[in-house]
This record gives sequence, structure tokens and C-alpha cells, in this order.
Amino acid sequence: MLLNDGSISPVYSGEESISNKSQRPKVKGKFLWLGNKKFWVRGVSYGAFSPDSNGQEYQDREIIQQDFAQMAASGFNTVRIPHTTPPRFLLDIAWQHGLRVMVGLSAEQYVGYLIDKKKPQDVEGLIRAKVKTCVGHPALLCYALGNEIPASILRWLGRRQVEAYLERLYWAVKVEDPDSIVTYVNYPTTEYLQLPFLDLVSFNVYLESQEGLAAYLHRLQNIAGDRPLLMSEVGLDGLRNGEERQAETLRWQIQTTFAAGCLGAVVFSWTDEWYRGGAEVDDWAFGLTRKDRSPKPALLGVSKAFEDIPFPENTNWPKISVIMCCYNEERTIREGLEGLKHLQYPKYEVIVVDDGSTDLTAPIAKEYEVQLISTPNRGLSSARNTGLEAATGEIVAYIDGDAYPDPHWLTYLAMTFSSTSHAGVGGPNLPPLGDQWIADCVANAPGRPQHVLLTDCEAEHIPGCNMAFRKESLETIGGFDPQFRNAGDDVDICWRLQEKGWTLGYHPAAKVWHHCRNSITAYWKQQLGYGKAEALLEKKWPDKYNAVGHTAWGGRIYGKGLTESLTWAHRIYHGTWGSAPFQSLYSGSPIGLFSLTTLPEWYLVSTVLAGISLLGLLWPPLLWTVPVLALALFLPIIQVCLGTVKANFPTQSPSFSYNLKRRILTAILHMIQPLARLFGRLGSGLSPWRVRSSGFSSPWPKCKSVWSEDWKDPNTRLYLLYDAIRKDGAAVTHGGDFDRWDLEVRGGIFSTARLLMATEDHGSGSQFIRLWWWPKFYPGGVALAFLLLLLSISAGADQAWAVCGIFGTGTFLVVLRMFMESAKAIGTIKTAIKQTIPSDTK
Repeated sequence: MLLNDGSISPVYSGEESISNKSQRPKVKGKFLWLGNKKFWVRGVSYGAFSPDSNGQEYQDREIIQQDFAQMAASGFNTVRIPHTTPPRFLLDIAWQHGLRVMVGLSAEQYVGYLIDKKKPQDVEGLIRAKVKTCVGHPALLCYALGNEIPASILRWLGRRQVEAYLERLYWAVKVEDPDSIVTYVNYPTTEYLQLPFLDLVSFNVYLESQEGLAAYLHRLQNIAGDRPLLMSEVGLDGLRNGEERQAETLRWQIQTTFAAGCLGAVVFSWTDEWYRGGAEVDDWAFGLTRKDRSPKPALLGVSKAFEDIPFPENTNWPKISVIMCCYNEERTIREGLEGLKHLQYPKYEVIVVDDGSTDLTAPIAKEYEVQLISTPNRGLSSARNTGLEAATGEIVAYIDGDAYPDPHWLTYLAMTFSSTSHAGVGGPNLPPLGDQWIADCVANAPGRPQHVLLTDCEAEHIPGCNMAFRKESLETIGGFDPQFRNAGDDVDICWRLQEKGWTLGYHPAAKVWHHCRNSITAYWKQQLGYGKAEALLEKKWPDKYNAVGHTAWGGRIYGKGLTESLTWAHRIYHGTWGSAPFQSLYSGSPIGLFSLTTLPEWYLVSTVLAGISLLGLLWPPLLWTVPVLALALFLPIIQVCLGTVKANFPTQSPSFSYNLKRRILTAILHMIQPLARLFGRLGSGLSPWRVRSSGFSSPWPKCKSVWSEDWKDPNTRLYLLYDAIRKDGAAVTHGGDFDRWDLEVRGGIFSTARLLMATEDHGSGSQFIRLWWWPKFYPGGVALAFLLLLLSISAGADQAWAVCGIFGTGTFLVVLRMFMESAKAIGTIKTAIKQTIPSDTK
């Protein structure tokens, strides 16, 4: 029998095979595994055929034997039965020839009962009955709940009703076959279906452009997330396009599919013999063989394409230096080194940098063929630089000591570097299967290392536990910044590379398994450290942070555990009359003020409201803030509930107790994470009331004229001013296309200062430079000052003198703060002018 790895195994009898439980494939991250080997799906679709008098499509055992024998000889290892649940003897024949079967359950045939509710049908019972005919068979690869529910029906019913329908059927399958793999075969026109419960994601995609297919596969990988992606149908009509073009197109469709990190491809179809809608189909020829089973050129082309999966053997791979930086990682480093030892990549070295560990990290590393470098404890960035100096590869790939790689990790990274000009490439980091249940909850909590994507394949940020760079690029920018000892180094290095004009890439299959914290205390300390790292980043990159102290990513953050912001309803692009071939789901924008409740500083807002509510004991009109306080506390709870409901645990179960324990802890983690971040940020100086400008001057508008005999282009002078202000540590932005100012320096949360420059050329290299700066108060600060003043006056009118004094003092402090911030910002501008525009230059 031909196995998926090309080896030969004896043919098992049906009874013996059925008892061989170890042969069942398992989902691990982005791929399927048989034991300790990946199972790459090299599939072909089989049927539908004309049924006999009993309605059976698969009745001629001799033809099935011949077809399956020819499939196996051509390199296929999977056969997909798309529209009818196959008889058990078909699975027996498949097993005899080393083929796995993707069993269709035809849920699309019963979706009409959701509309016609007068004729109820026990669809779950029908599905369970079908599963019973296949359960336990060793040839079973997976169940497909259905195939391409028509877009018009889905649009009629609404996506949520169909999603609930498919989820009910999913659990019906799991009741009969708990260890099975379950999918649903979707297609681009109903791409917007949200089916997070599925074990793997399957799509039928027919694109005749290699570039277009590669781009769409990247999109589908982001939809699939942590789950495997299967191309359940690819193909081309040989009747309209010619058999030679069919062969060539299938070749690059298969190559592109595997290069995109998919677990496999199913070619549509095995033969031109096809029966649909009560009649033979004669007006197309998608088959690899003709109706008489004579092979087309496409069969040989597909067979050769499958020989080179997942990667062509003759590729010239670059040398990669893998750098593992460790500090007291004795619990996990062995697992990581074993993973590195079994990487399936021809040219790589492993460098372990022990950053002053006090446990058995270094002795364990010495047991492996790695270059071990031991240093005093100098922090993570310093350890990364030490590894960079020792690296001899043209690519350096970083992995943490509590992570281990997929066997093809380096291959996917190298392939992306070879096909792009990216300076860095990253991939997903997934929580390992088998960790304790607390780690599973942490994996569904906010604050984990996540990638940020600008497009489906270009990244804005790649996490430090799984990132690779061209060595030359890192050396050009001077390596990692040593001030980032525990975290923040990855964000800083990404920003510095992008500041140089370089880009970052992302490959969804270049994955590592990264252990999550396994206790609430460890999770709290991690988030506290991340808050401190944010403070360091804000000091270095103040212009990337807003007045409150948060950065706005230009891309989209991907991963589990993200805090759910309250948004307007999602929108689906259907096209006119539902005619768009690619129909996508677009997330709604956050609902104004409600988006602020996702920030750690919302705890400060709630604290202030609580204090004002207490003042209601002294002045009853303030008791109106009690319902506002209640709303302020309630909104984050809604967001916690939204995030908790979306939590997806590795071993799914309908058990109430199983889910309740995990979801309660996940909810607690969602609640404490922003609080930990807040403490870390405040403790390191990243507060809403921080002031980064070091200068000080009168906070009034002023014009200044400077005569200079050192002529410079006006834009050059503004760039010099911009750089001088940044070096001073202040946050500075330049004016946009419609702004009547050139530079704006942020003083704090209430005020900024703006600068406008004009120049007059007087010949002989002389310039007359006019500069005008003025304070700019944020409307929110002005509104707050007026509100406090009105409250103070109202309390005084009611002779509530204590409350009057408190709000009066608050008014004075806010106004004083506004002028102080503007004075600091103007002082910074004046200092920069003195440094860059000396007057009367000879």
C-alpha cells in the first residue's frame, strides 16, 4: 500500500484496519498529522455519478477498484466524495489502495427546511445516521458537513441562521464520532460565513491567474487563523481551455496552494463522467481522465506537481542562523531544542544565548549540537545582539526559549525571503496542544504576542518569539536596542526597519508553538512587564503615541483573545442583487465613546466617576453620576462577555462544566489584563498626564524674524526642526495637505503648540525667515475646565462649600495644566529654532 510519505505498507484487511486507532489523522495547528508525520493532502474529487435504481451513486465495485488503483499509482492519497455519503465498501477499497476519504454529509441539501418550517425534518438525525456508516473506519480523513450552500439561500436566511445550523450539525457529528475531523466546504461567494467551531477550513476556489490565486490564498489563511486550510476544489475546464492549458494551470494551482501553507489540494475532478441535477453533464471536461478513464495530460502534470510538494527539491536555500535567547528556561528549552534538531531544512545553524540563567538552561543546551554562548544577565535585546554577532547565515531567525518550531518553519520563512524584498518575515505563534487548562484560558485572553498585518501578506509588526530578518538589514540599523531588557524589542526593531523604508512580510505556515503563562500570577507579571515596555517605547517613539499614551496601528491585529470593542453592525458586501463573486464581511467601526472602554485608562475614568458619586453625599445633585458610573462599569463587562463567548479551546466539548470553568477564568483574565497593563504603564511614567517636552517659555503666540546668510531649502529647514524636536523627546507631527501650519508639538493631554514658517530669498545665499508659533488647546480640556467651573459655581450657590472648593481647585489645576503644557511645547519649539536656524550666519 502506498502511504503518504511514499513508503510501502502491507494491505490491511478491513477488520484489522478499523481497530487500528493510531492511523487516525489529527489536527495540530495549521496541518494534519499522522503520528509524528505531516499528512499532505494530495486529493482528487470523485463523483457524483448516475445513480442506480436504488439511488446509489457508487455501486460498481470493479470500476471503483480500477479508479482507486490508478489514483494511488498517480500519487494521490485522498479521494473526496463531495455530494453523497459513500457506502462503507468504498472506504474499504480506498484503504486497500492507501487512500483517505473526505466524506460528504450533504447538509446543503437540507438547508431548505430552515425556510419551509411547516415540514420539519430531523436533519441532525439524518447526519448522525450518515456518520454511523463511516465511524471508526481507518480510511476516513474527515467529514464535510456540506458543500457550497447557495449564496442566494444564505442571503435569504441570513448568515447567523446558517452558521447556527452548521454548528448544530457539527456537534451532531461529534456525538457519533468525537475524535473525527469536521469541516464545511465553503466558496468565495459565501466567504463571510463565520464558522470558528470547524476543525479545518475548506474552500473551493477556481482562479485562472496564479497571482490572483496566491493573493486570495493569503486572505483565506487569515480567515482560517490557527486552523488548517484545505483547497477542497481546484481545476480548469479542459473542454473550453484545451487539455494542455488544463495541465499547466493545475500544475501551478497545486504549487501555489502548497507554497501558501495549505495542508493540501483536491483536484476537481477524477473523470469527465459527471452527473448532476438528474442528467449527465456533457458541456464541460474538468476530469483528469476522460469518461473511458483514458488519462489526459493533466493527470501526468498533477502527478509531477504532487512529487514536489510541499517544496521543490532543487531549490537553492539560503543559510539561516537560528538564535534562541534564554533566561531560566529549564522547563521548556529541551522541547525547543528537540524541535530545532528535527527541522526539515538543509542549511541552518543553532545559536543558544544563555543570558545569565541560574537554573539548568545551559547544561541542557550542552546536550545538543548547538553553539552555546553564555553571558551575564544583560537583557533580551543584548542577548539577541550577541546571537546576531555570532551568526554566519544570511538570514537570522529568532525563537524564544519557551517555544518550539514546526518542522518546516525555516522553509516557509526562506521561501518568503527568496520571493520578496522584505527585510523581515514572521509567522504565527500558536499555543501548544496538551498544555494545562489555565494556559488554554491565557491563550484566549488579551495581551498575547500578536502579528499586525497591513495587507494579507505584509506585516506592520511581527512578534519576537517568531521573527526572522536579513542579517545585513539588522546590522545596518545597529541591531536591537539594549534598553529593552524584557519586552518591546520586537516592536522597536520593526519600527526602525520600516523607518528605513523597508517592509516586513508574513507567512501563515511559518509557525512556532509558544507556551502561554500557566498561572494567573505569571500572566499578571507578564502583562505588567508589557506595560513597562510600552512606557519605554513611548519615550523613544513619542510621535507614534497619542496624548493618552496609546499607539494606533495602521494594520489589523490578528489572533485569539483580542478585546472586543463595541461596534456598529457588521456589513456584508453582496454586490448588486447578491451577484458579487467574492462576498466579504466588513467589521463595523467602534461606537464613538464606547471604543475608549477598551483602554486600561478606563479604570481611571471609573475611579474619578466613583469619587464624584461619593461627593453626592455632600451635594445631592451629583448623585446623577451614579447611573453614569454604573454604565462605565457595565460597558467593560459587556466587552469581557463578548471576548469570553468567542474563546475557542483546543479540545472542544459541549459539556457545560468543561466550558463553564474555562470561560469563567477567561473572563477574569479579560478583566485583570488592562489593570496590569495600567499599573505597568503608570509605574514607568506612561500616564495621560505625562509631559515629554523639556523646554519652557511663555505660552503666548509670537512671531520671530531671522536673517540668515546660510541658505537652505524651506523643506530642509523644517526637517531639521522636526529632527531637533524629536531628539528632545517630544511628540511632533507635520501638517497635512489642508493644514495652515507646518509642525505641531504635543505638550500633554490638554495642549499643543503649532509652528508656521515662511521664507524670503534675497540673493547671494541670504534668506529672511519668518516664524510664528502659538498654543492650541484641545476642545476636551477646555470643555472639562468649563464643566468644573459650572459645577463649582452651582455648588457654591447651594452653599455646598466643600464641593465648591473641590471643583474650583479642579478648574484651576486644569487651566494651569493647559498653559503649562503649551509653555513646555513652545519652549521646545524655541530651543529647536536656536539649534537649527542661527541668525546672522556669515
